Amino acid sequence: MTAGRDDDALSWDGDDDPTLDVGAAELVSAAPPTFPEGFDAVGKGSETVGRVGETSTIDAEASAPIGNALLVTVGVIAGAFLLYTVGWVIGGLRLAGTAQFLVSPVGYQFALWLAVAAPALWFVAVLVLTRRSKTWVRIVWLIAGLVLLVPWPLLTTGPVL
Repeated sequence: MTAGRDDDALSWDGDDDPTLDVGAAELVSAAPPTFPEGFDAVGKGSETVGRVGETSTIDAEASAPIGNALLVTVGVIAGAFLLYTVGWVIGGLRLAGTAQFLVSPVGYQFALWLAVAAPALWFVAVLVLTRRSKTWVRIVWLIAGLVLLVPWPLLTTGPVL
């Protein structure tokens, strides 16, 4: 049985590259590779890898990924904002006939769709504007949005049976 490369079960285009041979280790340059900021080398010999450019000015906490608890919390709050959006649509459309006696139909439609978009706008604004803030600041602003944007038309008219 031959151990040549032609006997491999899979053959890919480019397998004849001489750097893939076991004896081609001397072809690798002696200078350590360098990575740009933000990329990390892993594995054997990763401590010898250099960096390109200067260090970043962003602190480690702001660039760290969010944890599992915060991810679940933000997901639950996002779901609540989605339910608020649905509540504003249902409650606003239910009050359309009554409210148009007091306000012009164009003004009511504008206010209705602004109220429908408000939970999504609040959620996105908090995520964008508190990007570099502490975690508790982001959660406080999201909870403040939950308190301020309650769909009152749906809650005051009650569910339709």
